[in-house]
Amino acid sequence: MKNLMTSIRLTLVLIVLLCVIYPVLISFAGKLSKGKGGGETISVNGKVVGYANEGQSFTLQKYFWGRPSAVGYNAAGSAGSNKGPSNPDYLKDVAGRIDTLLKYHPYLKRSDIPAEMVTASGSGLDPDISPDAAKIQIKRVADVRGLTVQQVTDLVAAHTEGPLLGLFGPAKVNVLKLNVALDELKK
Repeated sequence: MKNLMTSIRLTLVLIVLLCVIYPVLISFAGKLSKGKGGGETISVNGKVVGYANEGQSFTLQKYFWGRPSAVGYNAAGSAGSNKGPSNPDYLKDVAGRIDTLLKYHPYLKRSDIPAEMVTASGSGLDPDISPDAAKIQIKRVADVRGLTVQQVTDLVAAHTEGPLLGLFGPAKVNVLKLNVALDELKK
């Protein structure tokens, strides 16, 4: 009986701690963040076009393409494909993505394609690509938009974020922010 009462008290303490106090603290921390806990929205002409931290599909040649998604960029179903590197379906998907990239970037060799451009992220919602993944797309985007390669290169450089605090994580380029900047460049 003594163990039962101890277990009940411990359960009640953990419920209060983990179901009340912790969520309140996290919510408070979120309210202090850039998006006030609701995510950083990107707007064009007063209309929200997306969230900075949620990837979305760009398939038109005039835009930079993001990382593939195993869930169709559906935030409600965030997940990876759970297919291993030897799975025939997975290998077929990757081969198809490589073929598509080579079709629209005929100046590339297979070895030039960063792995992230043909493999889906673990969440399926990765909003960023590496500077290398952006660089392989510069010529295509510049040609389609009638811009110089240097103009687009400068835009990519301006939208490249370094590692957090200069130490943590890789450099990255937010695809949505870059594409919005591209659209504004022509105005």
